[in-house]
Formats: sequence, C-alpha cells, structure tokens
Amino acid sequence: MRFLIPVFLAFSLAGCGSLPGQGPTAITITSDDIEGDALRSDYVLLALDRSTVDTVHNYRPKPFSRHFASVPDRGRSTRLGIGDRLVVTIWEAASEGLFSTADGKQVSVPVVVDESGYIFIPYAGRIQANGLSVEGLRVSIQERLKGKAIEPQVLVMVEGNESSGVVVVGDVTKPGQYTMSVRGMRLLEAVARAGGSRQATYETVVTVKRGNKSGEARLVDLIEYPENNIWLTPGDNVLVTHKPRTFSAFGAVQSTQLVPFKTESVTLAEGLAQVGGLKDFFADAAGIFLFRFEDRELLRRLKGDEVANKFDRSRVPVVYKLNLREAEAFFLARTFEMRDKDIIYVANHPTAEFGKFLQIIGPLLSSANTVNALTTN
Repeated sequence: MRFLIPVFLAFSLAGCGSLPGQGPTAITITSDDIEGDALRSDYVLLALDRSTVDTVHNYRPKPFSRHFASVPDRGRSTRLGIGDRLVVTIWEAASEGLFSTADGKQVSVPVVVDESGYIFIPYAGRIQANGLSVEGLRVSIQERLKGKAIEPQVLVMVEGNESSGVVVVGDVTKPGQYTMSVRGMRLLEAVARAGGSRQATYETVVTVKRGNKSGEARLVDLIEYPENNIWLTPGDNVLVTHKPRTFSAFGAVQSTQLVPFKTESVTLAEGLAQVGGLKDFFADAAGIFLFRFEDRELLRRLKGDEVANKFDRSRVPVVYKLNLREAEAFFLARTFEMRDKDIIYVANHPTAEFGKFLQIIGPLLSSANTVNALTTN
C-alpha cells in the first residue's frame, strides 16, 4: 500500500489544473508570458502605470452634442405652427376705418392657426401662418389690408406657442409639454422646468430623441461639460431615467458581489476596499485586473494606430493589470476612477491552488495511512 501513495500523488498532481477556482490565474490572463502590455485577438492587456492612468484620466469621449446640430437653432422657436394662438391688433389712421370702434381706432382679433396652417382676418381673408415668423405674418396681414383699411398698422402677439413645445417625461417632478420662448431652450432648462430629476445627478441619464436621431448623457455631464447642454428644437422628446452605476468584484476578494456607486466617483482603491480587500492566503497581489470596454480612440492614444486598427468596433475590450507588490501601485489605484459596469478580478496566487490540492487529498492520505497501518499490523 505504501507504494500506491506516490502513484496516487502523481496522478493527483497531474490534475491540479482542473481544481475548482474563482477564475483565471494571473498566468492564464497573461498566457503569452509577456511582461507589461499584450495584444490578444479578443482583448488588449495594459499595465496600469502612471502614463496609462494619466492618459485615461485626461481622455474625454466625443460629446453628447455630436448627435445633434452644433449651431443653436433658436430661430425655429419663433416660427409659427399649427395650433398656435395669436392676437392680431389692427390700427387705422382715421376713426371711419373698417376696424375703428367707438372706443378707438383699433381692434384686437384673437385667432388660432388651423389644421391647414392658415388664419382668418376680416377683410383680409385666409392668410398662411404656418412656417412664418411673427414679423413675416405681420407684414403679410398688413399688405393684405392695404386699399381696404385706412393706413393700417398691424401687431401680432403670440399668446400660446403650442407648436414649439418639447416633451419631458421620466423621473422628473412635473412631466409634461413645455413651450419654448423666443430665445430658445437648452436641455438643462427643459429638465429644470419639469422640476428637475428626482434622483442624484450622477445616477440620472437624460435621453433626447429628435426625429430618427437620439443620444444620451448623464445629467451631471451636462453641467460638467457645457457643450453637452444642447439647444432643443420644437418636437424634441426628453426622457429622464434613473440608472444607478455599479461594478462587480470576483476572484480572491473578501466579498464577491455587485457593488453600487455610493458617491459620484469611486477609485479602484475604494472599489477594492468596498469588497473587503484581498483575501489572505489566496490573492496574488501582482494580479489585480480591471475589465472594461474603452473607446477605440482612447486605445489609439494608449497604444497607437497599429493596435487600434486591429479592432473594427468602436468599443474595445481592455484589461488593466495592477501590481500591488509595488508601492506606487497604491497611489495609482487611488487616482484611477471606476466606471459603470467595470469588473474587478483578483487572481489566485499559484500556491493557493496547491493549498486547495492539499485540502482535497488530506482526508485521502489519512485514510491511506490508516489502511497501511492496519495492513502492517
């Protein structure tokens, strides 16, 4: 029996690669056995050093406003449309005129732009208003009254600009339709007029739908980056949604879990602390990995055109590796900010696998020794 024990150990050691584990080891992730960065067919591995941290921190993705016209289209807010309520006031030079009354030489006529885009003015007939500016309609009415009224003067006032409204719905206090003023309306103003978001700004996403175009940004980014606070146009739909950010932690950490962002920003060091840090006797301090999708433009800045051009998609899977055996790594982890849906993975130390093996075969060795003792006796 004593000769069977070494044979059993040999076969068991050969099966160590199939021992249960919480994920790949650091050696598996860097299977090319290259120190530093490595390019794989399905992802890019980057060492998290000072240069990488600075590049990621200073990178700004394309602004939310790229989905829409960059030039303020405030002129459209003064264009009249179907359903607008107007008040047309007409003056005449003499009291004997068509519109003169006992009280004065003027009259105010309330009108509504009908379904055909026209209004009706006595003695002027049907006049097209849809698509005209207030001044354009004023001139048109005045021209139609010449020769009928005595030196007519016309004033057009917008009482209800229903056609230039935007709709704001979702997680706001007062959802509804809001009309635009003559100067126009920015996105933040529309959200403010709807009572603002019910949730924290960094947990709120604003989506704008304009025709077949749409784009979204976190509410806090509209304030931090003013170019995202776009000018709205009539007919825009604004959806305010509560979308809390989270990150996941796996591997040799004290607590494997899905962790919500409790503050506006969370660093990698804070993320590790929120899951209890590294697990003693199991974690490989040199194998801290963070998985995320990055813009290909950021990858271009990190690794150049040659690497970026190997991927034909706008979002590239990137794995950042941090070595906590180096003192500087703690400062890097303190400044490297987490993002929504990031994954932290702490690899097991190679000796941890051997420890698991000993735990598995320990009872078997005890049984074998017992049998051997009985056989000997």
